[in-house]
Amino acid sequence: MPELPEVETIVRALHPALVGKTILSADLRWPRTLAAPSPLAFARRVKGQKIEEVSRRAKYFIFHLSSLREPQGKPFSLLIHLRMSGDLQVREGSYAPQKHDRLILFLTDHASLVTHHASRITPDATLVFNDARKFGRVWLTAEPDEVLGDLGPEPLDPSFTPQAFYERLHKRHRQLKPLLLDQTFIAGLGNIYTDEALHAARLHPLSPSNSVTPQQAEGLWRAVRAVLEEGIRSNGASIDWVYRGGEFQDHFRVYGREGQPCPVCGTGIERLTVGQRGTHFCPNCQPLEGD
Repeated sequence: MPELPEVETIVRALHPALVGKTILSADLRWPRTLAAPSPLAFARRVKGQKIEEVSRRAKYFIFHLSSLREPQGKPFSLLIHLRMSGDLQVREGSYAPQKHDRLILFLTDHASLVTHHASRITPDATLVFNDARKFGRVWLTAEPDEVLGDLGPEPLDPSFTPQAFYERLHKRHRQLKPLLLDQTFIAGLGNIYTDEALHAARLHPLSPSNSVTPQQAEGLWRAVRAVLEEGIRSNGASIDWVYRGGEFQDHFRVYGREGQPCPVCGTGIERLTVGQRGTHFCPNCQPLEGD
């Protein structure tokens, strides 16, 4: 599943291609892709919406819209979560739908609507949501907090401080790995960047969160931010999903490196299952206290 750096990378690519475009129509090719509203309401409401901004919250894409027909109404947001195999791409010109396309938005430059009647305009681009495994979801809503409201803090936000992180860790009595994966605790981390951050912070993935000292919490806070920032600089990681183009996999310290030497001490990387997720760590650099 794409994590925060992969989603951020895609957002940065989509932004210049989509901002200012107007949605002429939608082709919902698999109805269950749409979480809300109904397909008929979606087709009606999304038509004529101008894309004002493209941003991210955790692993969600947010397309901020403004209606050309009802400018006085509350603006809609189009939210997309890629889940396991989703992909978003902008295609210029005409587009022939592919096998796993779930939603296609037909777009035109806003300027075209000023000089032509909408019914006479040919789309000059499409936004394609392709999802082989059908886990991805789309929402069109005027209340994005109904979808995003339970998410935890953004780890790269300036308001997310070491002290705030330490306090959140000590309010829970959970193992570090599953807690960091909990999107209500901290937003955007997944399996890869959690393993990498725990190794950089020299903390065992099974350590209880409320046993972490202030110094360890600050070290983990710095490690989380460092691996995410490095991931973004590398355009994310490309491994076993549709997302391609990243290079962070070339810099993994532990993830996917079972049996290979730790880059710090040379000890063989081990793998265990935590909360049904494969977890990689160095037994020497990341000892479990109390063992």
